[in-house]
Amino acid sequence: MTSTTTTPPIIRQRKPIRWLDIREGLTGCLFIFPAFFLIGLFGIFPIGFAVYVSLHKWRITPGRFVGLDNYVKSLDNLAYVAFFWVVAVVLFLVVRNLSKLVQRSKEHGDNPWVWLLPALVTAAGVASFIRFIVLLLPEILGIPDKLKGLERTRALFLQFLGEAWHVPQVQSAFWTSVVITLIGIGLAYLVYNFISKSEFGTSYYTSLITAILLLGGALLLGWFTWSEIQRAYAEAFEAGESLEIWAQVITISAGFLLLLLSWVSWRGATKQDSSIKLVLRLVAAMMLVIGAWVLIAELPRVIAAGDKDWWQGLKVTVFYSIGTVPFQLGISLVLATLLFQNIRGKSLYRLIFFLPYITPTVAAAAIFKVFFSSRPSAPVNSLMALFGLDPLKWLDEPKGILQLIAGPNADIPTWAIGPSLALVVIMIYSIWSYIGYDTVIFLAGLGGIPRELYEAASIDGAGRWAQFRNITLPLLSPTTYFLTLLAVIGTFKAINHVWVMRNGAALGTTDTASIVIFTEFNRNTQYGYAASLSFVLLGVILILTIINNRIAEERVFYG
Repeated sequence: MTSTTTTPPIIRQRKPIRWLDIREGLTGCLFIFPAFFLIGLFGIFPIGFAVYVSLHKWRITPGRFVGLDNYVKSLDNLAYVAFFWVVAVVLFLVVRNLSKLVQRSKEHGDNPWVWLLPALVTAAGVASFIRFIVLLLPEILGIPDKLKGLERTRALFLQFLGEAWHVPQVQSAFWTSVVITLIGIGLAYLVYNFISKSEFGTSYYTSLITAILLLGGALLLGWFTWSEIQRAYAEAFEAGESLEIWAQVITISAGFLLLLLSWVSWRGATKQDSSIKLVLRLVAAMMLVIGAWVLIAELPRVIAAGDKDWWQGLKVTVFYSIGTVPFQLGISLVLATLLFQNIRGKSLYRLIFFLPYITPTVAAAAIFKVFFSSRPSAPVNSLMALFGLDPLKWLDEPKGILQLIAGPNADIPTWAIGPSLALVVIMIYSIWSYIGYDTVIFLAGLGGIPRELYEAASIDGAGRWAQFRNITLPLLSPTTYFLTLLAVIGTFKAINHVWVMRNGAALGTTDTASIVIFTEFNRNTQYGYAASLSFVLLGVILILTIINNRIAEERVFYG
């Protein structure tokens, strides 16, 4: 008689730890390590270093820590508002991500919280590694001071670099981060093999790590901003001055919150079919009016106290974006529609239209600068003389285009004079340069539209215009959205051709935000202030991108 032993259910369900699994995991990590290293070194580290620089008084050489002073210099008290809103947005993202995680776990019957301890330990390891970088940076940045008066050789630099690496505090921070991270990964491995049986375990683990890091970063940034405000009040009290930072933070934030709630109410009203729709729209309209009134009453005072050159640069950038993107896309769409027809030599036309885009920017901008020179004998002025028109200053003209059209005796408010004639010339160059690229992308979009739709529309009696409006434009909306996003971001980052074409006689009316940043960096050598301005510009671009995405959700048709 033979007896069979049965294995308890718990033991049967466990996944045995095999050396083969460990080796495969290590092999996978080694394969992706170069990608992580390159992304960290050339992507994440430069951004982190720019943040570090923006918090210091940095002029050629590293200076003292100044906190948010560089941001306050450019935006005044609006900087504190911006940082508090960044905290609010990050906290919102944390809550939303955790809600999605809980929802997914309920759908699959999982318990994601078993990954909380490994995620906490791993996140602590990542935070420790960031602390190690922060401690190592000053030691490396101090090497130039040590080299003063000495012969600068590679061996000496490597010696000082080794000394920076072997500073006890730096070494302690590095090995602490390594040990904590390895413990976190080890705990995750144990959870995966003994507790969690879900195929989404890795997703829960990484999501919790991200949420913990974002939450920690938001709390740290909130505490840092609050302490900076307290420091500003203390310094003002010692100097016998009065500040109204908290009042402006609360007032401006309330205005933005009312605008946000009005938008949410208005959007929710569109989904209602009863009288609730009317009530929600009235409430949204009231909050919109109140929020706009609050902002209009408070924002101009804050803006006036900031860096006037910076605000002027943003204003010029907005003019530049509005004056180029619509014309650029509209002309490109017309050209793409024409070139998509069966016409002779359309390949040659495509090449001709694409040539401006591949022409070297500096060379093309220099030629435009010659064409639109203020000299009466300049090519454009000579062409105007043939029609009996007076020569213009073009790139040397700081007056607004609307003011020039209305005449010198017209009484036009400052805010309504429009972009300067010099900036209009730069707009013309930008439109000329990017039309070819947009045309090629539009042609690719047109090629993806099924011809059967046009044939069916023709059978139903639709004309060319009706087909273009009801078929071409809706199905081209993803392409249009893509090109609009690229064009808007490109205008806010424009610098090469603007730098070549700008003249001092234009009195700064062609200096975009990027030019202001570059001037602070190159001419004024205010590296910390330039870094802070670059992050302000990044914030503006992110806001515009989010708005563009929201619009795209309702208007872009993906078929």
